[in-house]
Amino acid sequence: MEQIRRPVTGTWNDDPAHFRTVSRRNFLTVGALAGFGSLTLADLLRSEARAEQKSYANFEGTAKSVIHIFLPGGMAHQESFDPKPYAPIEYRGEMGMVQTKVPGVLFGDTLPKTAALADKLCVIRSMTHGEAAHERGTHNMYTGYRPSPALQYPSIGSVVSHEYGPRNNLPPYVCIPTLPNVYAGTGYLSSAFSPFCLGSDPAGGGFKVQDLGLPGGIDDNRFTTRRSMLSAVNQHFQKKEKSDLLTAMDTFYDRAYSLISSQQAREAFNIEAEPAALRDAYGRNTAGARMLLARRLVQAGVRLVNLTYGGWDMHNAIVPGFKGQMPPFDQAFATLISDLESTGLLKDTIVMVSSEFGRTPKINATAGRDHWPKVFSVVLAGGGIKAGSVFGSSNATASEPEENAIGPEDLFYTIYNCLGIVADKELMAPGDRPIEIIDGGHVRKELLA
Repeated sequence: MEQIRRPVTGTWNDDPAHFRTVSRRNFLTVGALAGFGSLTLADLLRSEARAEQKSYANFEGTAKSVIHIFLPGGMAHQESFDPKPYAPIEYRGEMGMVQTKVPGVLFGDTLPKTAALADKLCVIRSMTHGEAAHERGTHNMYTGYRPSPALQYPSIGSVVSHEYGPRNNLPPYVCIPTLPNVYAGTGYLSSAFSPFCLGSDPAGGGFKVQDLGLPGGIDDNRFTTRRSMLSAVNQHFQKKEKSDLLTAMDTFYDRAYSLISSQQAREAFNIEAEPAALRDAYGRNTAGARMLLARRLVQAGVRLVNLTYGGWDMHNAIVPGFKGQMPPFDQAFATLISDLESTGLLKDTIVMVSSEFGRTPKINATAGRDHWPKVFSVVLAGGGIKAGSVFGSSNATASEPEENAIGPEDLFYTIYNCLGIVADKELMAPGDRPIEIIDGGHVRKELLA
């Protein structure tokens, strides 16, 4: 009989060890059996957690890092990655189009550099959800969950931080330049899995990451002494009181000291170390600096970098809006993909460009487009994603999916799969509530190489 190796404790398989384990779902039944002995619920859950950890540790993915480029406000798919050349002008809009390197695939005309490397990308043209408010759409595209009044879900960055932890003394999850919204945070997970935020924009003159250097007058010896003293104080208080806050603070201090004391880790944030020609290629502007720093960070060992760029809530004057904001993005993004490929990082790094929703099919009375979550576009590259492909399609007026509609739960489930994280693994929310990382999604194999 073929064995089923789905790494979730308590699911059915024909491994004899299965019949000697007890899952949460079977607890009440098993607890009623005679001879259950002195095993407590806490013992049971502890044992189960250890078994799950061991099981998940053996699951390998195709990607080691993610760069998530979020375009806040709701970027219009019609002017970017899903133009409609044969639609009436009131749907098509006034902007032109450009042929990409993939035959028959067009992009908006402010994306010529990105179009030239479309053979490295996977463009999803059938992304859909039902949330037309900025906050709710943003929640979907950071967590893979619809918003709930009962529970705040963790962002993908915090989940990755929870599952894998730091690498090379660097924070596992970094936001450039700051926490972009509450949905980019830890949700029900401990605050120990919060992102490390730069505190300032790398595009600014004299860019310096907050709290990364030693305070004035503190040399390495005093730094080491202070760390030892703080460790003793922390141990004393942790014996007195147990709380998420104390544990998180202890974790943050530990990581902060590792970051400050490691020259290699500090150097990862030094964008000035990049050659002038490469900085020029990315663009010496907000988009260029943020994407170049993102590449530096994943190269050094950061697992997930989130960066935001621009403001895409274009209810008015969408043509000048795109012509002002998209060219710097186009230059930086095309250089990022080329740079990742030339350094060998693209095969291990997923790059995702997303926004909270798309824009209305028809141009409105103020020459803009309004909120539209029924269909929009997401772009993926690298890390096991199928290059040179278009997944799904919208209809003739870009108003709804025509083929292969995909929601946030499937998108995030697939990305977690590429990272080696089983997305229906259960994490513990407050009150010992088991919550799946993603509920109801599945891997969309058509997105994979």
